[in-house]
Amino acid sequence: MTIEDSSEDSRYEAVSSRDARFDGVFFFAVSTTGIYCRPSCPAITPKRRNVSFYRTAAAAQGAGFRACRRCRPDAVPGSAEWNARADVVGRAMRLIGDGVVDREGVAGLAGRLGYSARQVQRQLNAELGAGPIALARAQRGHTARVLLQTTTMQAAEIAFAAGFASVRQFNDTIREIYAATPSELRSARPGRSSRFGPVAPENGAAAGVPLRLAHRGPYAAVEVFDYLGRRAVPGIEELVGERGSRIYRRTLRLPGGSGVAEISEQPGQGGWLECRLHLADLRDLTTATQRMRRLFDLDADPCAVAERLGTDPALAPLVAARPGLRAPGTADPHELAVRAVLGEGVSVAAGRRLGGALVAAYGEPLCEPSGGLTHLFPRVEALAAAALTEVDIPGARRATLRTLTAALARGAPVLDPGADRDETELQLLALPGIGPWTAGYIRMRALGDPDVLLTGDASIRAGMRRVGASTADAQEWRPWSSYAMHHFWNLP
Repeated sequence: MTIEDSSEDSRYEAVSSRDARFDGVFFFAVSTTGIYCRPSCPAITPKRRNVSFYRTAAAAQGAGFRACRRCRPDAVPGSAEWNARADVVGRAMRLIGDGVVDREGVAGLAGRLGYSARQVQRQLNAELGAGPIALARAQRGHTARVLLQTTTMQAAEIAFAAGFASVRQFNDTIREIYAATPSELRSARPGRSSRFGPVAPENGAAAGVPLRLAHRGPYAAVEVFDYLGRRAVPGIEELVGERGSRIYRRTLRLPGGSGVAEISEQPGQGGWLECRLHLADLRDLTTATQRMRRLFDLDADPCAVAERLGTDPALAPLVAARPGLRAPGTADPHELAVRAVLGEGVSVAAGRRLGGALVAAYGEPLCEPSGGLTHLFPRVEALAAAALTEVDIPGARRATLRTLTAALARGAPVLDPGADRDETELQLLALPGIGPWTAGYIRMRALGDPDVLLTGDASIRAGMRRVGASTADAQEWRPWSSYAMHHFWNLP
């Protein structure tokens, strides 16, 4: 269900049935209590006449409602709608989630979108009931709550780490959103058995920030970890442990410095993945969290995907066999683009080896290695200026890699969450050596497009033949073609 095709009565039915599929799709507020909740809130269902609905948590906060302390609506998965939409509102929501407003302001957001600040403000207010500042403020409030309840940091440190301009602004926002002081919010931290919210602190910030990254519906963790593990580049990624209880670890290049992320394969019973972030600068918490959400495709709507793909007789058995299959994105779009060029036309294992050699030769060493993690992936500026002779890359592909990294270093094409996907793909295809497979793969993973079908991929063509599917059927898979492709890749 999307907001456009649902009535308020149908949304109320979702609230009455506590349907977690709609957490993040909309929020509801109760006039008699002054609070807003997620649809799956376990509290007694309020009377219909006392309920109003909002597209975003920021809109509910702007209407004067405070967040429910029981269901913690600020911790829901993001709406899958923002991943699928290519218009200015969808692009803006992805950029705000990445922390662009906190780092660059509304003018920076508007500049990335190619609109004036006034136009962006007007469009977001008209559709979402909240502008970019309010949306970013709601996100800062959530980050602050996580830090209050998962670290032993002082409140003043948390205020600036979460992106607030002052301690006073931090205190005022926390009181307004949660109807509690920072101290009261910290004392009300949820325990490990709580369905909603983050885990309790362990040894303070030195042990990293522990999080629960929520998802909706089933989550095919084994397949996602298999996919990432097969492609893990030595030095920047590793997968440790036994299948079913593995930990995926990787380094992150973030605006304020480096980081290391750890994600557990075992999903929590309430619908989350356990994550721990070790950050050089805690102001990067929001950005790092969003990048891991994109990598693990945690804002997807598996029910909507299954509903569409399950109508195809060829795909229906595959969908039933792997409920909650995801289409992993990336934690670093530039890194993904470079790896796509390295991997085109070679086996996954060969692409992984080339990536490892590139990291060893041109990556930035961590100040202190962490297990098998030793480097950050090379910057595109460094690769564009390098001869690349220290890595055994075939001549034609070496030229393509230099062309691509030089273009990325100049800023065209732009690979960020708010990029215009059509324009970016055309810019990629205009670069010598970049073909449809590479451009499509970058579009799917670096830009998070859920509707890509790589018909030039030999394994996809073979998978389609095996199940009796054809390119004529592909129109019926939209806008979830990327998920159809992952079903073909997971054929035994």
